[in-house]
Amino acid sequence: MSQQKILIIGGSRGIGLELVRQYRAAGDQVVATARSDAGLAALRELGATALKLDVADTASVSGLAWQIDGHHFDTVVISAGIFGPRSQGLQTPTEVDFDAVMHTNVLGPMRVLPQLVDALAPQARLAVISSRMGSIGLRAGTHGWLYRASKAALNSLLKDASLELAGRAICISFHPGWVRTDMGGEGADIEVATSVAGMRTVLATLKPEHNGCFFNYDGQTLDW
Repeated sequence: MSQQKILIIGGSRGIGLELVRQYRAAGDQVVATARSDAGLAALRELGATALKLDVADTASVSGLAWQIDGHHFDTVVISAGIFGPRSQGLQTPTEVDFDAVMHTNVLGPMRVLPQLVDALAPQARLAVISSRMGSIGLRAGTHGWLYRASKAALNSLLKDASLELAGRAICISFHPGWVRTDMGGEGADIEVATSVAGMRTVLATLKPEHNGCFFNYDGQTLDW
């Protein structure tokens, strides 16, 4: 396969960093974002073009479009996200926690997505890293209900993007699995390399009819 141009939003740790690592190992050209100088350095060590970006900061994210001006990405993955409070049941979040989670997981993509439109190659693949926890149809628990609400909202944004970009890009939402990262913890089901390898396979094999779908990392379709 010829070299692909990849953009990873939130590439300095966990799933985002592994996406950068695997795409670079495959010989692809990768542009990735990070908030911290240490994160930017880690991306450069992998051979990626590193851009400083904090999706929760208005001034920072407003400059994304000019930073990617002239690029035409074959694949874009929005990975930036936080979990927030590890609540049980109907525990009211603080305003600080609510703002932090919603600004990062929902407002961040709402700021980023419009700036990506002109940087998409024809029939680009665009994915957001969501979670099965955001599915309403599959909902069977209430742990982390603020995180669940934010991922349900993210899925809604992705669906809107799929309608707006139909014919131009194939837009999907991913459940990456329960992954052993800082967010998922040591007791999670799968290694990050397994999750990312699966998602890369799904992205590479998408067809136009998959636009607007919700996928497990292994290609299984999920209920919204």
